Amino acid sequence: MARRGTVWSGPRIRDAVAVLLVALFALLPFPDETYRARGALLIPALLPVVAVLIRRRVPLIAVGLAAACLSVLASVGILAPSALLALSICAFAVVDLHGRGVGLSTVIAACGIAFAANGVALDGAFFDTTALQFVLLVALGGALGDATRSRREFAAAMTERAEQAERTRDDEARRRVAEERVRIARDLHDVVAHQIAVISLNAGVASSALSERPERAREALTTVRQASRTVLTDIGGLLSMLRADDRDADDPLAPAGGLADLDALVARFRRAGLRLDVRMPDALPPLSPARDRVAYLVIQEALTNVHKHGTGRAATVAVRSAPDAVLIGVANPVVATISTEVRSGHGLRGLRERVAAVRGDLRMSTGRGVFSLEARLPVEPEHAA
Repeated sequence: MARRGTVWSGPRIRDAVAVLLVALFALLPFPDETYRARGALLIPALLPVVAVLIRRRVPLIAVGLAAACLSVLASVGILAPSALLALSICAFAVVDLHGRGVGLSTVIAACGIAFAANGVALDGAFFDTTALQFVLLVALGGALGDATRSRREFAAAMTERAEQAERTRDDEARRRVAEERVRIARDLHDVVAHQIAVISLNAGVASSALSERPERAREALTTVRQASRTVLTDIGGLLSMLRADDRDADDPLAPAGGLADLDALVARFRRAGLRLDVRMPDALPPLSPARDRVAYLVIQEALTNVHKHGTGRAATVAVRSAPDAVLIGVANPVVATISTEVRSGHGLRGLRERVAAVRGDLRMSTGRGVFSLEARLPVEPEHAA
């Protein structure tokens, strides 16, 4: 049973085969007994074995050693197949490890040395078929080395591309999760923000009026109950929409409506104690479903901020038509010290993103104690004046 440390890997097996072949060609007569190395010449005939063993660590030195052994044996008239085979194997290693530039130069030089050495060993028969076959053997080693390097680089590129694609898929999945979280947060804010504001305000009214004006407290508690039912219904609709497979923008369970539902929205805020002056023409250019929903959200978010931050509990809502857009403006008195807080709220930031998503424009300004929110939503091109 072999131990783990003695298990031979692929490179070790290839080294062993290469060393065995080079040694056999050094000891056996090839192509005949005339070219067999004997005595002291066995040293340069067997020395290419060392070149084969060091070809991965120092391939250029290995090529030089094999070429030197070939030249020494050729100078005494011996054709050295062991050195030629070692030279071919080392040429393979040079091209494989050093690339095409250095490898091509080395292979050309090795082929020239092999051509000259074989011609000398064959008494000037430079174009003998045996000599040319050995030159082609060296060139073949370089070509195989280049093919191996190219295949390895191609495999590495494919692996890198696959890893990059995997990272891109992961990044895309994380981005979609983040977008979905933002969308859910926006919808949740749209559903509960103004209703919670109504509940909070009326709970405070009921608490302060309970002893002196019980009828006012009763009205406030009724408003709290209605707002609580509304927010529970809207949250249930939102959860149903999130669980559904088909999330159509026109889903009746969607938490927000359009400008057609503006009267109901205004009525809820009026019941909560706001004094609203609503100005809206009888006819408006038609908006796409997405822009109509955003128009509703603009007014809802603006009135919610009036409820939370306004000082006079009054606001003006104006919806107007322009040649190529529907203009929405909401203005209310506000304390100057909290105007920055109003403009930087999470709801307004999300609202700005929603308006931008439908190619609209949202502007907010504060002047002379009045906070103004203005939105411009483009109409469909075929309905633009």
